[in-house]
Amino acid sequence: MGKAVNPPDDGIEIVSLKDALEERYLAYALSTIMHRALPDARDGLKPVHRRVLHAMRLLRLDPVNAPKKCARIVGDVMGQYHPHGDQAIYDALVRLAQDFAQRYPLVEGQGNFGNIDGDSAAAMRYTEARLTPIAQLLLDGLDEDAVDFRETYDQANEEPVVLPAAFPNLLANGSQGIAVGMATSIPPHNASELCDAALYLIKHPDTDSERLLTFVPGPDLPTGGIIVDNRDSIADAYRTGRGSFRVRARWHKEDAARGAWQVVVTEIPYLVSKSRLIEKIAELLQDRKLPLLGDVRDESAEDIRVVFEPRSRTVDPVILMESLFKLTELESRISLNMNVLSQGRIPKVMNLAEVLREWLDHRREVLVRRSRFRLAAIDRRLEILGGLLIVYLDLDKVIRIIREEDEPRQELMKAFKLTEVQANAILDTRLRSLRRLEEMQLKSEQEALSREKSDIESLLNSEVSQWNTVTRQIREARKLFGAETPLGKRRTTFADVPETSEIDFAEAMIEREPITVIVSEKGWIRAMKGHVADLSGVQFKGDDSLKLSFHTETTAKILVMADNGRFFTLEASKLPGGRGFGDPIRLMVDLDESADFVTAFPYRPGARLLLARSDGRGFVAPTDDIVANTRKGKQIVNLDAPAQARICIEAIGDHVAIIGENRKLLVFPLSEIPEMSRGKGVRLQRYRDGGISDIKVFSLVDGLTWKDTSDRIWTVAAQDLRDWLAHRAEAGRLPPKGFPKSNKFR
Repeated sequence: MGKAVNPPDDGIEIVSLKDALEERYLAYALSTIMHRALPDARDGLKPVHRRVLHAMRLLRLDPVNAPKKCARIVGDVMGQYHPHGDQAIYDALVRLAQDFAQRYPLVEGQGNFGNIDGDSAAAMRYTEARLTPIAQLLLDGLDEDAVDFRETYDQANEEPVVLPAAFPNLLANGSQGIAVGMATSIPPHNASELCDAALYLIKHPDTDSERLLTFVPGPDLPTGGIIVDNRDSIADAYRTGRGSFRVRARWHKEDAARGAWQVVVTEIPYLVSKSRLIEKIAELLQDRKLPLLGDVRDESAEDIRVVFEPRSRTVDPVILMESLFKLTELESRISLNMNVLSQGRIPKVMNLAEVLREWLDHRREVLVRRSRFRLAAIDRRLEILGGLLIVYLDLDKVIRIIREEDEPRQELMKAFKLTEVQANAILDTRLRSLRRLEEMQLKSEQEALSREKSDIESLLNSEVSQWNTVTRQIREARKLFGAETPLGKRRTTFADVPETSEIDFAEAMIEREPITVIVSEKGWIRAMKGHVADLSGVQFKGDDSLKLSFHTETTAKILVMADNGRFFTLEASKLPGGRGFGDPIRLMVDLDESADFVTAFPYRPGARLLLARSDGRGFVAPTDDIVANTRKGKQIVNLDAPAQARICIEAIGDHVAIIGENRKLLVFPLSEIPEMSRGKGVRLQRYRDGGISDIKVFSLVDGLTWKDTSDRIWTVAAQDLRDWLAHRAEAGRLPPKGFPKSNKFR
């Protein structure tokens, strides 16, 4: 469709849908960005908050006056300044009063204004509010032409475009907002630190954001907590204006009777609801996802006190808390996106130095405007004083003119050469003020105002003097929230994350118990509680029977080798119990139909395994490289058909004894076998026909041992093994007398 055409006779105008959507969506986007979602970089406020504070000021809700009903405040704001819903205005008012949401509350509320549990405030007809001293700092100077005013939505009143803001509110209280295509997220900071950074920036205008981190190390959240990011990531966030901070709850260990203990959390991360946090932890506890935790209780009153009891007193409190940090909102990420309105007009992502510079430039402009306003007032007063002092020279004549003349104003102007302003001031003067004492006071006032005028003119003509005055004002305001005051003391601290890289959380979060793992010939696996020595009473399904068993613990990993050369990893804690027949290993891993399992054993970190194929090739592999993290496992032994992975034993010793299906025994040093993470391996023994039968790693000084069919142990001393000692890949010779006919060492 083209552009709009002249409407036909029926009055319908045809408009391009594309043009109409673009126009309306752009208007909506601009309205959201400029008048709703993004704060002004100068005073850190959105329009609704600015209007609330302005309306409360006009209602004279100063800290020394009695508070008024919030319904009255909301009504004034909605009726005169903010044409939106009353609940939206009240929500904004409530947030300004919440000390767990605002680092420096701008409203002092009386009544129920919600709590950190997430409960909402009482209805506005029940609550009352007034301004705080911090809010007065933001408003100071509104009557002195410090900022521009604009007409309200109905052109009936005026409202300030921005507040004078003698307090760095944008960073001090932070801001959250979502506009169209952009958003802002600024956590609260310590105002005393911001003032120190601003004072440094005045003296060193070219300072970058990284240098300012000396004064502003990071956010200072209303709810405290601990920031665990490193300095480099924090510096990068402030340098670019975008980033995030990891915030953790503050906790300590409390000892109890008989060696018991508990963890007490006293501060939780910013914007986290305590009740929702505890509900989530309780759900995880019920779902057995927090096996180290025994119980959680909320003992909070005025202060936060959440108690965590461990399942066992042997649990490490650091590991307990690390597991909670990993799975719950006890650790949360606070985003930083300093997307604000520069000069109240341009959406822009600013860094730390730019935000402070914008506030400082605004403070200087406010100073200049207030100085000019005061200068104009002084000029008006000096003009009046000049006229009054003239008429004091001949008071009788003044009285006569006023009594006798029909137009006393004109006669006074003519007789004493006065301006109209001076004549009006004389006519408005009370008769009792015409005393000699009053004349002396007027002269003193004139001298004082003349000196003040000279000082203001010097200030307006010197940029250095202006910055010195801004510096003095910042230092004066800083007294309200200095680091030594209860309000200004830093609440959020910094710390390094405990070294947990060596902690296996999956293992740590499982209660350590002894178990006996049983694997059947058909590949069924189960775990019996305790270390069971006698397995004669163990039942198997159908014609199945015991293949192997071993003792381990619930925290262990179980490695399983298949004859196709793949290794799989099972969690001992997830094995089926010993009351039934267990479950097929095939259901736990992805194994080819044509392959079968060879062996299973508990994983030992740092151990070495000797892996051998059926054709006599093999290599040594570290167990740490064998652990698989997926159901598909890891291909460790590469195969050429028809070879299969046949043997996997722990390589503890210095020599290898290998015997083939041809009943030839060979002994050689273990050092001749290479260590690899994966491969075909090297030839261990040479065969004319057949392949490997069994293999053993042993220490030569202890001799070579084996068990016969009667479970008797045979040992061949080192000096008696000379005939079999050779190098890898040789054929070997028949074994010593007494070696089992099964060709197995065990």
